[in-house]
Amino acid sequence: MHEHHPDAIEANLETHPVKLAIIVAIGAVALVVGIILLVQFAIGAYAKRSSKDDPAMSAATVAQRIAPVAKLAIDPNAKAPEPAKAEPAKAGMVPVVAAVIPPAAAKAGGAADGKKVYDTTCVACHGAGIAGAPKFGDKAAWAPHIKGGVPHLYEIALKGKGAMPAKGGNASLPDADVKAAVDYMVNAAK
Repeated sequence: MHEHHPDAIEANLETHPVKLAIIVAIGAVALVVGIILLVQFAIGAYAKRSSKDDPAMSAATVAQRIAPVAKLAIDPNAKAPEPAKAEPAKAGMVPVVAAVIPPAAAKAGGAADGKKVYDTTCVACHGAGIAGAPKFGDKAAWAPHIKGGVPHLYEIALKGKGAMPAKGGNASLPDADVKAAVDYMVNAAK
């Protein structure tokens, strides 16, 4: 037969699984709604803040924060400091002679030796053919480039193309030096 409980349904939840499932579902929904409300409250608290009225975000304050820490200023009229006086040599010491090497003088024609520029700048890529650079002296690799004309090669060398940076990555080179290096490499590939 059928067993009857004298207690109310609420007191016997274990015997009424439908009621238990409904209570668990209501509790889960209440938990999710509570979490959503907390997240909205947290987002709303930060969203109401406006950085446009904040004095710490003004253009002048931001510029001051990202400005360089120091600036180097050299007075072109300042005299060089006097050299330190040497102490007299002690017995058993060998004197060391220092010489000042003057900066390289420009050639009369204004262009540096193409070989020198090649050896100091261009050889890094053109010596080994790095990144598709035509190897120095390789006639087959240089032929399509030479076919385009030397003025076009000058433009590529001065402005850069593909993986090759302008002036071979040495921005301090004068245009005449770069052209001399191009002439040196082209003559080696002819």
